[in-house]
Amino acid sequence: MEYRRLDYECVKEFCHKVYEDYGFTPEQSRKITDVLLAADLSGIESHGVQRMVRYHKEITEGLVKVDAAIRTVKETPICATLDANDAMGQLVGIRAMELAMEKARKTGIGMVAVRDSNHFGIAGYYTQMAAREGFVGICMTNTEAIMVPTFGRQAMLGTNPIAFSMPADPVPFTFDAATTVVPRGKLEVYAKRDGVIPEGWALDETGNPSTDASRVLGNIIGKTGGGILPLGGAGEDSSGYKGYGFAMLCEIFTSVFSDGTTSNYIYKTKGRANICHFFMALDHGIFGDKETLEKKLSVFLQELRDSQKAEGCQRIYTHGEKEFYAAKRIAREGIPVNPKTYEEMRQIGEFTGALPYLPL
Repeated sequence: MEYRRLDYECVKEFCHKVYEDYGFTPEQSRKITDVLLAADLSGIESHGVQRMVRYHKEITEGLVKVDAAIRTVKETPICATLDANDAMGQLVGIRAMELAMEKARKTGIGMVAVRDSNHFGIAGYYTQMAAREGFVGICMTNTEAIMVPTFGRQAMLGTNPIAFSMPADPVPFTFDAATTVVPRGKLEVYAKRDGVIPEGWALDETGNPSTDASRVLGNIIGKTGGGILPLGGAGEDSSGYKGYGFAMLCEIFTSVFSDGTTSNYIYKTKGRANICHFFMALDHGIFGDKETLEKKLSVFLQELRDSQKAEGCQRIYTHGEKEFYAAKRIAREGIPVNPKTYEEMRQIGEFTGALPYLPL
């Protein structure tokens, strides 16, 4: 399947126009687009323009409220709980991390829990916001139940990603990963290709291994059983219970701390997603001299890159390094877009009136 290469600036203009046509302000549209295309620039196809069809469905069906008013439920000098009131997840995420950083500037640490939100894109976007401002950033989100717990066959937890960023030279350290073997978006990407996923990713409705992307997705959507395995895979032999445990940590920080909705009830209230997030900004200068600490991390990261390579391998990457360099290359060469995703973009453009802005 041959991918199109679309000019980055043209795709950005198209997305701006789409979200303005839905009713978002120009500034809100810019923020949504920035998070969306940050995924494509990083080579994370599952969370880039491939996601536009999902957002289209959620906006037009009313799960995302274009005019939502985000409400502060509780606040202290170091933390806050926000009720998103069904706002677009990217807008909530940016506001929450900005609030966390505002608190960290005053106290050294800021934490914000969010409930009743929507899908917010890649978690690493928000941690990198913090790193650019000189903070350590931490971000988590729960999602619709998609993970089958160890020894189970019913999806009970979300992909529940955990992200972390810290300033370093020449490339910031950024770890952003689902606690499932793969996120749901990866299944969607494979379904658009040949429909076959690798063994060890998912279980069917009976709890048996499945390589059929559409079948697994259908079961997740229909709540008929099965789902994606925890990081580590099935059972205990490859430590799948560790991925299950990491997902639970994410669940506690997001849905429990916000007094929100746990993964197994997300999308079960008519007309609402009820997704929960967590954001933290930490001024690592509270532990010592910031420049010294960042230099120490930078030196260790370089020692990792310079350490002995396995036979046949030329390079060791540190977390966030591939994405950092991919962004420069993709911005120059264009965003690769699956033909099916392009068709979805065309249909969205027709619906919103943004079709003339869709790059050919």
